[in-house]
Amino acid sequence: MSRAMISSGRTSIQFFKFVVVGLSNTAIAYFIYFFLVYFGVHYLVASITSFAVSVLNAFFWNHRFVFKDETGGKRNVMHSLIKTYVSYAFTGIVVQNVLLFTFIDVLLLSKYIAPLLALFVTVPLNFFLNKRWAFRLAKSNKEGN
Repeated sequence: MSRAMISSGRTSIQFFKFVVVGLSNTAIAYFIYFFLVYFGVHYLVASITSFAVSVLNAFFWNHRFVFKDETGGKRNVMHSLIKTYVSYAFTGIVVQNVLLFTFIDVLLLSKYIAPLLALFVTVPLNFFLNKRWAFRLAKSNKEGN
């Protein structure tokens, strides 16, 4: 089996795991968002709040389950945590809120449905950022990733 096929298979499995973790994380974030909006908090404040709570949860499971190093290499956990916050900040605050504004204020879609539609953009983008940047091993251990 070629290296490219093995790498492709590994990436597919990682993406599946990422989606599983993401679904549970999205449920947590959406519950927080829904709860806050229901009680009168502005949708952007609710979005940022749910983001802040959910990123730490996502980091834990992505580090332990999705992008787990199986080569014996070392990953700087604090670096990965910081990179995770940066990548999630980009997708979870910038991209997510631009999409929310567009869906809600421009296209007049439901503020309860808009975050779900945004997932079709943010999930693949976030996977790529996490795999290629936040959870990348140091260069000397990159072979197994």
